[in-house]
Amino acid sequence: MTIGFLHTAAVHVATFDRLTHQESAVVATQHVVDETLLDRARAHGIASVATDVAARLDELRDRGADVIVCTCSTIGGLAEQVSGDASTFRVDRPMARAAVAVAVAVAVTAGAAAGSRIGVVAAVESTLQSTEALLREEALDAGGDPLIELVLAEGAWVEFEAGNTEAYLRRVAEAARNLAGRVDVVVLAQASMAAAEPLLTDLDVPVLSSPLGAVRHAITRLT
Repeated sequence: MTIGFLHTAAVHVATFDRLTHQESAVVATQHVVDETLLDRARAHGIASVATDVAARLDELRDRGADVIVCTCSTIGGLAEQVSGDASTFRVDRPMARAAVAVAVAVAVTAGAAAGSRIGVVAAVESTLQSTEALLREEALDAGGDPLIELVLAEGAWVEFEAGNTEAYLRRVAEAARNLAGRVDVVVLAQASMAAAEPLLTDLDVPVLSSPLGAVRHAITRLT
């Protein structure tokens, strides 16, 4: 049984290997990294990389992948669309489903009229748009209608691209902390943000990230 991972940053390879082997001793991993996909999607629109995304998915299948996770939130929806079957899912889908479940529970407890609020933190604008669309899709399926507040962690992506991981995570955590008082759950939209969670354990609302949930979902799909 093999999980294939499509990445737009090489830093994710070690993370998803570690999580997969932590969760299962029998599941193997395959990785394809194409750092140009995100750059071109941001510059020319997501549709501009559709053919190449499909080719990378085929490459993972050729390597034996039974389930494929696209770890880039910006192009994850596109990966699901061009996959041609249900074997591929975007890394943030399980996280979005969990966030909507929290929001629906809050709405039920407070009364439907009170609504509920999901906060989204991302480091690039294209991820905010993609994550909002995903959350609305999951909310529709769950019968909820939460308010969604989107926040860009200013300066964070510059730090990430420069390899300044600690500074990147500090900026992400600062944005999440500023948002937390206005929402019922905070979503860290990009897989690279997961390491900011330990900086936010004192908050009164749940903070969700995507990598572990995606790996667990992929393993469930295999068994």
